[in-house]
Parts: sequence; structure tokens; C-alpha cells
Amino acid sequence: MKKSFINLIRNYLSGQSTEKEKQFVEEYYDAFDDRADVLAERSIEEKNALADQMKQRIFQKAGLTTATVIIPVYRRTWFKAASVVVLLGTAATFYLLKPSAKKETPVIAKQTPIVPGGKKAILTLADGSSITLDDAQKGKLTMQGHTNIVKQDEGELVYDQQTTTSSITLYNTIRTPRGGEYQVVLPDGSKVWLNAASSLRFPTEFSGKERRVELTGEAYFEVAKNKLSPFIATVNGMEVTVLGTHFNIKAYEDEANIRTTLLEGAVRVTLQEQSVVLAPGQQAAVLSGNKNIKVRQVDVEEQVAWKNGYFHFSGEKIAVVMKQLERWYDLDIVYEGQPTHHFTGTISRNADITKVLKTLEMTGGARFRTEGRKITVLP
Repeated sequence: MKKSFINLIRNYLSGQSTEKEKQFVEEYYDAFDDRADVLAERSIEEKNALADQMKQRIFQKAGLTTATVIIPVYRRTWFKAASVVVLLGTAATFYLLKPSAKKETPVIAKQTPIVPGGKKAILTLADGSSITLDDAQKGKLTMQGHTNIVKQDEGELVYDQQTTTSSITLYNTIRTPRGGEYQVVLPDGSKVWLNAASSLRFPTEFSGKERRVELTGEAYFEVAKNKLSPFIATVNGMEVTVLGTHFNIKAYEDEANIRTTLLEGAVRVTLQEQSVVLAPGQQAAVLSGNKNIKVRQVDVEEQVAWKNGYFHFSGEKIAVVMKQLERWYDLDIVYEGQPTHHFTGTISRNADITKVLKTLEMTGGARFRTEGRKITVLP
């Protein structure tokens, strides 16, 4: 019985089953929502073997490995656990995702694919003029004071400060839109990676006793060492002071917390009269409207996953997940319900939004309706 049943599923996945066999498999799956005893006649070995066969086949057809996306599955039947690994729509997996007729099926209208974000930013010069960096050609773009501004590669802007300094300090601002990210090398050699919907204001030359920049949104910093001129990043009244280190600041205006995470070196986080020094692996969090700085130990790789091309969710609510997708894919998110499921996993930021949403749906914790760039979260 075990062998014949697995052969039936194998034929189904490979498209070699007869119409009667196909109908049997689909009805068998639909029965799960109505019959709690449907698996009673199946042995544990049979269930596990079938789940493994389906999982391997699905990943093989999708061209993925089990490390591509990590989504834990709680309180699910063995059959649905096998189908949760589906990330790409194929003829074989379509039926595995087939819902019960009694449930409303989210409709994804045919549309132009919503592609991931990319290397996009606008540079505003000291005189107020602007340069759209994603449209600009590689090479020298302009000069500010005694600093050459060069587009080095796609997504990288370099400020090449000459030995002579100006008597007047000029400021530039680089802004990424929703769906954009960019890297800038500051005049002192410090590197900054800007996440989507973020901005950095900075002088075109560093010549004083400090190197001060202003951030909104999120950025990862690799600061060039200079003991005589500390590097200070300011955000919403808070200061992060360093001599040379790697750290990440997340300070979006539409989020409640400002988070500073240290990867290497040491930084001092100051808010009004309160000041704390972070060690590598620690994060300082300041709640909006609160004067207290809370420090905790974190997984730094999770905190900078965005810089390395991934979304990482660790027990996050749907609103937190969708906020990241909204910024990166330039979406409009609305809610018809608030799923209570918490999401944990890693997903590539290069994935098509349809595949990302399908992955989230496969956890059983959320459903979506797509209309153009509007994504509705269903109850």
C-alpha cells in the first residue's frame, strides 16, 4: 500500500497520472479541512516518506535548496508541511496549493510583475540642484569645493577629497526612494550603505575636529579610523559617536524604535543626558518619545541582512514584515485583517514579490490580494 500510494503521488507530480489518479489526489488533499481522521489509515513511515518525496521533488522542480528559504511550520498536517516549501509556481505544485472549495481564494490579478528594488538614489548638491544617480553615467559627475564626486560603479558614489580644503563647508544629501538602495564613500573614506527610503546629509569635506553626518531611515556604516576627529551620526536628536567601527542604524520615522547595532569596535550612543557605550553584538534601542536607552544582545547578521541582500524575520508580526516589503518593492499595503501569526525566516531581496507573498501564504499565517502595487492583507 505504501509503495503504490507514493507511486501515485510521484506520477502526479511528474504529470504522468491519469485523470482518475489526478482527481483522487486533489480530493484527498481537499478532505483535510473536513475530516480529521483522513490520515488514520496511513502509517507514520508512509506519511514521512511521502512528505520527503514531495519536498525533494518540489525543490528540484523549483531549482531551490532547503536553505533558500527557512519557514518554520507549526501545528500543520504532514501533507501541508510538504506543500509549505513551494516557492515557485509550477504545474506540479499548483494542485498542492489548491484550497478547499469552502474557503475564499485570494485573487492575484494579472499584472506587470513587481520587481525588487535596485540601485536608485538622488543626490542633492549644495546649490539645491539634483542628480538622479541611477540615470547618470559612470565617471566624474561634478565637483563640490575641492572634492570630486565620482560615480564609481552602479550603486556606488565616491567623494574624492583633494588635499586642499575650502574655507566654506558645503553639504550634500543623498536620498534613496522606496525600492532603492545606494552606497556612498564619504570624503574621509568611510563607507555608508543606505537602505530604501533613507537619506544621509554630510559635508563634502571633513576638515574640523569632528566628522558629523545626519541620517534618516536606515544605513550601515564602516567608519574610517581617525582618533583626532570622531565620527558622529545624528538621528532624531540622538547621537552615535565612533572613532572607527562598523555599525547599523535603523531610524525610520514610521517606526517606534531607533536601533543602533554594533558589529565591530565601540560606539557611544547619547540621548540628551543619557549615554551608553556598546560592545560588539549589542544593540541600543530608543522608543519614540522615551528618553531611556535600552541595550540588549542581538544576532548582528540578522540586523544587517538587508545589506547582504536578504529579508530576515525572527518572530515578526505581519505589520513588521509588510513594512519591509512596502519599502523595498515600493508597495501600498492595506489591511482587511490582522493575522496573529509570527513569521521567522530568510528570503532573498531579489525575489519577485509574487514569490515572496506565496512563501508567506504557505506558512498558513497570512493571505493577500494584489491589485497593481496595492497589496491587501486578508484576515
